[in-house]
Amino acid sequence: MRDPELVKGAAKQFPGRVAVGLDARDGKVAVEGWAETSQVTALEIARRFEDAGVAAIVFTDIARDGLLKGLNLDATIELAERISIPVIASGGFALDSTMSGRCFAPRAGKLRRDRGPRAL
Repeated sequence: MRDPELVKGAAKQFPGRVAVGLDARDGKVAVEGWAETSQVTALEIARRFEDAGVAAIVFTDIARDGLLKGLNLDATIELAERISIPVIASGGFALDSTMSGRCFAPRAGKLRRDRGPRAL
């Protein structure tokens, strides 16, 4: 957030090799080690990098991270569905009964939710 031109320049120089980390609380980007929450949404920031050659957005919902609440998959999937850059879910993850048998994988720049194994 502090220097988007630096990130865009790096992405241009190293296309497909730069990822942008977005930490958000209630959808708004957090900065300064999560001490401050901006008024800018993660979606707004992500869209700024869509044509910059960024390889991925690494998205963390900091309201859940470290609280043993797991990933905020709904927010992550929503972000992935609204931008063209692949989104990587980040944060505290623990396999529990709600995740059993599910697979989440980027596909064609989108996060895909797979409800479990399929018959071949």
